[in-house]
Amino acid sequence: MTTDLLRRLRPGTRGLLVGLLTAAFLAPFYLMLRNALMDARGLTSPRWTWWPAHPHWENFTALFDDPTLHMGQALGNSLLIAGITAPVSTLLASAAGYAFARIPVPGRGVLLALVVATLMIPGSVTFVPTFVVVGSMGGVNTLWGVIAPGLFNPFAVLLFRNFYLRFPAEIEEAGRLDGLGWTGLYRRIALPASGAMLASLGALAFIDSWNSFLWPLVIGQDPSAWTAQIALSTFLTSQTINLPGLFAGAVVTVAPLVAMFLIAQRYIVEGIATSGLKG
Repeated sequence: MTTDLLRRLRPGTRGLLVGLLTAAFLAPFYLMLRNALMDARGLTSPRWTWWPAHPHWENFTALFDDPTLHMGQALGNSLLIAGITAPVSTLLASAAGYAFARIPVPGRGVLLALVVATLMIPGSVTFVPTFVVVGSMGGVNTLWGVIAPGLFNPFAVLLFRNFYLRFPAEIEEAGRLDGLGWTGLYRRIALPASGAMLASLGALAFIDSWNSFLWPLVIGQDPSAWTAQIALSTFLTSQTINLPGLFAGAVVTVAPLVAMFLIAQRYIVEGIATSGLKG
C-alpha cells in the first residue's frame, strides 16, 4: 500500500519526500561526527554551530592512545565475538529449521512448541541462571563466555523453518533419486538455496552481537575482555564526563555497522520477504 501511494505522487513531491526521509536518516550520523570533532566547551555551549571552525581530529587518535581505555583491543574483541556468533548461530538455526520443516521424527511438534516457548521468556528471567552456568564453567573474563549464550537463536530457527516449508519438495525428491540422505539434501540442496536468508540473518546477528552491552559487561569484568560498547561506557561515569571522546568512540564503533548494513541491506530485505513473515 505504501509503495502504491508513493507511485501516485508527482515526481517532484516524491523526490522531496525521499530527500526529507534521507535527511532524517542521516541527521544522527551528522550530529555524531560534528560532536566528535568539537571540544568540551563547544559541546556544552548554548550557541549552536553547524560545524566546528577548527575540527579536533585528535579526538580520534586520543581513543587509541589512552592506555586505560584499551579501545583497539575492545574493537578487536567485538569483531571476534560478532564474527564468530553471526555465522555459527545462523548455521545452527538453519540446520534446526530444516530439521523441523522436513525430518519426520516423533515429538517434533513438542520440540517446536518448546522453541516457541523460549521466545516468550523475558531475557531478565534467564540472565542470572545463564551467568551461573557460564561462571561455573570458568567463562567469566573470557571471550567464549560472551559468545556461548548468543549461539542459539530460536527466532532464527522459526524463520528458517518457514523458509524450508516453502521450499519446493520436488527438488529434494530429485536429490533422493541420487541417493542423498537428510544430511546430503540439506548440505547440497537446501543450504545453498537459502543464501539470502543466511546473509540477512547473519547480518542481523552480527549487528545484535556488536551492540550487546549488558551480558559482555557482566562477563567481561577484566579490561582484556572488554568489548567496544563497554569501552564506550567508560567515557560517561559518575566521576567523569568526556563527551568529545564519547562521540568520537561512537563514530568509530558505529562505522562497522554502517558498512555491514550497506553491504547486506539487499539480502536483509530479500531474506525477510522469503521467510514467510511478510507484512
